[in-house]
Amino acid sequence: MCGIVGYTGNRQAAEILLEGLGKLEYRGYDSAGMAVLDENGSVKLVKAMGKIHNLVERVEGGRTLSGKCGIGHTRWATHGEPNEINAHPHISGAFHEEQSDYSTSDVIGVHNGIIENYEELREKLLRHGYEFYSDTDTEVAIKIVDYYYKKYKIGPIDAINRMMVRVRGSYALALMFKDYPGEIYAARKDSPMIIGLSAEESFLASDVTAMLNHTRKVYYIGNHQSARLIPGKVQFFDLNGDEITIPESEVTWDAAGADKNGYEHYMMKEIHEQPQAVRNTMDSVLKENGIDLCEAGLDDELLQHTDSVCIIACGSAWHAGMTAQYVMEDLAQIPVRVELASEYRYRRILPVPNALAIVISQSGETADSLEALRIAKENGIRTLGIVNVEGSAIAREADHVLFTKAGPEIAVATTKAFSSQLMLMYLLSVKMAFVKGKINRDMYCSCIEEIRSLPDKITRLLMGQERIQWFASKFSNAKDAFFIGRGADYAISMEGSLKLKEITYIHSEAYAAGELKHGTISLIEERTPVIGVFTQKKLVEKTISNMKECKARGAYLIAITDLENEAICSSMDFVIRIPETEDHFSGILAVVPLQLLGYYISVAKGLDVDKPRNLAKSVTVE
Repeated sequence: MCGIVGYTGNRQAAEILLEGLGKLEYRGYDSAGMAVLDENGSVKLVKAMGKIHNLVERVEGGRTLSGKCGIGHTRWATHGEPNEINAHPHISGAFHEEQSDYSTSDVIGVHNGIIENYEELREKLLRHGYEFYSDTDTEVAIKIVDYYYKKYKIGPIDAINRMMVRVRGSYALALMFKDYPGEIYAARKDSPMIIGLSAEESFLASDVTAMLNHTRKVYYIGNHQSARLIPGKVQFFDLNGDEITIPESEVTWDAAGADKNGYEHYMMKEIHEQPQAVRNTMDSVLKENGIDLCEAGLDDELLQHTDSVCIIACGSAWHAGMTAQYVMEDLAQIPVRVELASEYRYRRILPVPNALAIVISQSGETADSLEALRIAKENGIRTLGIVNVEGSAIAREADHVLFTKAGPEIAVATTKAFSSQLMLMYLLSVKMAFVKGKINRDMYCSCIEEIRSLPDKITRLLMGQERIQWFASKFSNAKDAFFIGRGADYAISMEGSLKLKEITYIHSEAYAAGELKHGTISLIEERTPVIGVFTQKKLVEKTISNMKECKARGAYLIAITDLENEAICSSMDFVIRIPETEDHFSGILAVVPLQLLGYYISVAKGLDVDKPRNLAKSVTVE
């Protein structure tokens, strides 16, 4: 979940590292640090607690560190509490807070991931005279590289490869060796890492956004592979130390997508980017003659013979899957399961003929989702990845892949990526229903026409935010909130609840409306906000009844609806209207006011909207 950067080239490294860390801060902001190696082998290291701006102040924007080769890190704490000692980079020697020159250390590095057997390795190193200053697993990884480097008198790549054989876990590791000024060495297993090149410069990062201002020529290093970066050139090696070739890729994202562009927060910018993100995603598979998934290898015959679907995801992507379940089962009339990736990977997977496992992940690197995909493949299940990042691990390993075209998403709370995932699932559901003969051509064309209208309807919806902002200021001091709905509305309620709790720190729960009376209604107190989603026409009356049960116990009722329904208007205290659409596709509209509600309450509480406490954007550790 941490973010790592590296640079070697013809410019001062510190300023470029700080810029890259700023782009990656959404991956963790417990602490930050960087190290610069000059041409004489002198190593300067600086760490700071908290967010990147503290590191920027400490090094005066990079002006106090000279050197054209360096590595940096922004931390989401796993092993060891957030403090300056545990902050990265880590070194092979001793660390002293008052010291700045660490040229007595032969190896210095940054790491994203978890070394599972670090305690065993730590004991081994203690027996060989190593001393430890931190509580991190990363320090162990750096020192095990140093151990092999010195014991066998071998080069950096050979020492790194011995480390990779010895350690268990996940890692994206960037290292500098005092004896090799101007060079950065890297290794990867499971955690994301991208390497970029320009004419006389080389870059390394956890995410392509960190280097978009400098290059679009990138390489995706594979598992158990290592790399040597010198200015303008990179070499890749396998676990045997043999040089290998990795294909070059071109990044098509707009660099401006990683900037705020005048918005106060990334989250608000990304909420407003949803119409374009959804339209771009739609246009990638919706052609003049209908929905075309052949580029992903999903031809009509394959879809015809798909008898069941298992959707696997985490967090908001799981909510997208839950929403899609109702749509796909109703239209395509095949059984659909939705699994939490963290649970799927530890269950006994029973063989299912003609099944399709759909793994949804914004980053394409989510650790549990990636492992679940591998388990599905091991069990002979065909896999489809729905991801936002080309070249990501899930994109490379899935049998088929569909890309959301959301562009860079920086805010920790997902918005446009979620909507883009829903769009792809809508299109897949309609296509599958048509090729299976569950809907006729007229209904197929009608669904496509409705889907084409969704981006414009989201645009219209975003024009009426004032009432939501007013309501948010009124209820920003709430201690609890409940979201309810039935069918697809229940799935969208779960996403609305997650948005509220993750950026406002208000305790929030989502329930299937009919389940309130089975215990949860005991938590309702005077003025407790209860938000109901009403878009499924067949279920409205029952959900209204459940809302009234809450009102009888003092709740304040809020409705999200596209229906002209007198019972809703007369029963609710506050109604937020969304554009009317066909029931199957209403979730992509209903979620927008829920995103705005969370955003405005967070702002009213004076919280950091884009970087909520204890969270990181991409969960690349188990």
